[in-house]
Amino acid sequence: MKILVVGAGAVGGYFGGRLLQAGRDVTFLVRPRRAAELAKSGLVIKSPAGEATLPAPRTVSAKTLNEIFDLVLLSCKAYDLQDAIVSFAAAVGAETAVLPLLNGMRHLEVLESTFGGTKVLGGQCVISATLDQNGTVIHSVPLHSITFGERKGGMTERIGAILSTLQGALFEVSASERILLEMWEKWVFLASLAGGTTLMRATIGDVCTTSEGRGFLLDLIEECHRIAALEGFQPRASLLEKMRAQLTETNSPLTASMYRDMERNALIEADHIIGDLLGRGLMHRGGDRDFPLLRLVYANLKAYENKRARAVSVRTKGKD
Repeated sequence: MKILVVGAGAVGGYFGGRLLQAGRDVTFLVRPRRAAELAKSGLVIKSPAGEATLPAPRTVSAKTLNEIFDLVLLSCKAYDLQDAIVSFAAAVGAETAVLPLLNGMRHLEVLESTFGGTKVLGGQCVISATLDQNGTVIHSVPLHSITFGERKGGMTERIGAILSTLQGALFEVSASERILLEMWEKWVFLASLAGGTTLMRATIGDVCTTSEGRGFLLDLIEECHRIAALEGFQPRASLLEKMRAQLTETNSPLTASMYRDMERNALIEADHIIGDLLGRGLMHRGGDRDFPLLRLVYANLKAYENKRARAVSVRTKGKD
């Protein structure tokens, strides 16, 4: 099975690198600068699961991409999705499966509008990884998994073939017959985590030093969970209890990647993770007082984006 990994950043570099390490047919679609880094230093992974240096992995650019792949592994940020689609469109043929690992749900609709519903799988990953200044993939926590499946449910022949290809690499992988439910459950958790830590500019443990902080997080989980239920994806009770426990742990150093992005003044996925969730909830309820915490979280994120955009504009004008 020919696999195209779109990008060789933290997520794509880790999972694509592990597949390459396991002997799979992997090509990375990257920009020229990243291609030069990989040609010179190889794809380097530092991880508690084992380190690896993969010399000169095969790369291709959007301009030189001229072959069809069996599987496209997509792990870009939501704000890069449209550019990513343009870059890998030539790789998608009649039998190609597109496996996105983005958070939230909006990207599924965007991909389906471009490639058709049958080509786009549901999928998610769990990993804490970054790319350092040298282009090394730093995997900091032992968790590293991919879950995927047909969005209509069931276990098809192509899901079995993809599962067989992904198994045996140095990460966990599973096929799900209810992948959309699992994606919604992750979205509820992520939106609650991101909303809480970005609004408070603090770790979960710091937020939970007071009963008011714990109550805020529990109420935020409730708002996110209600929207999932309104959309027809009621999170399982056992997972809701686990979320509540994780997001009210008083000594937890946990933060969302969105919080860490804000700390370094980077782009964030405000609309994809929080705005889209809030919008879906308001389509069902629509009242001015519905989902007040999500409204506040979203307002905070948009204020950050506007402030950052002005600063970038000023710096850009200063260089002219």
